[in-house]
Amino acid sequence: MTHSEFRYAHHPNDAKNYTTEDLRREFLINDLFVENQIKLVYTMYDRLIVGGIMPVDQALTLETIDELKAPYFLERRELGIINVGGKGKVTVDGTVYELNNKEALYIGKGNKEVTFEAVNGEQPYFYINSAPAHHAFPTKKITKAEAEIVELGDAKYANRRTINKLIVNSVLETCQLQMGMTELHEGSVWNTMPSHTHTRRMEAYFYFDLEEGQTVSHFMGQPTETRHIFLKNRDAVISPEWSIHSGVGTANYTFIWGMAGENMDYGDMDAVKTDELK
Repeated sequence: MTHSEFRYAHHPNDAKNYTTEDLRREFLINDLFVENQIKLVYTMYDRLIVGGIMPVDQALTLETIDELKAPYFLERRELGIINVGGKGKVTVDGTVYELNNKEALYIGKGNKEVTFEAVNGEQPYFYINSAPAHHAFPTKKITKAEAEIVELGDAKYANRRTINKLIVNSVLETCQLQMGMTELHEGSVWNTMPSHTHTRRMEAYFYFDLEEGQTVSHFMGQPTETRHIFLKNRDAVISPEWSIHSGVGTANYTFIWGMAGENMDYGDMDAVKTDELK
């Protein structure tokens, strides 16, 4: 079963007048994982699709949705998958890929049948991002050992973190989609701080590995017009190209960042000094 939603893009002058309820309705994506269901959110920000897939006792097939006007989901798209649960498997046009926790799979344009299943009674949670594609690149599995790893931050500033670049152009070829995973060290709670914007691409953040009963406050908005959204474990948030995308938790956590747009340079950022935020 597939459930899909549609989200429009927003002008920053409009968004700064939104209430808490408005911000959550337009940018927050919760309840991503429903038993034996595929949940998709199609956003007009670079036409990124954010989704959650939770197969329990049956295989789930990624079917096209009306917004695509395509005979199959990947006719004109590429797909990134990161498993944030127990072992599962993804079958791509007959080829099986087993994904353990925090392993990724890139699937190129043109693959017609993609199915998701649990393995040996474990419960996988497949988090996905999909973006339009102009070229068919090979499907490839990426483990954490194959990722490009960067250590950033300082315990003094509560932002020590490990960045795992999984689906990025320094690891494999993609059209525009990039995905990675940032793990906050114990005692560190700030991500993407100092903050930045980048008008060349948008992002989506997915927060997980957050202790039950704890929360993350995700900061968004123009640097001098910031807003916040409180998130729970396994919530996602859409980040416009004009917005900062930082967060702070009441405990450490992990998050997945996914990007789409016209620039593939990971370092393409317009930095904002911490003491200049308002």
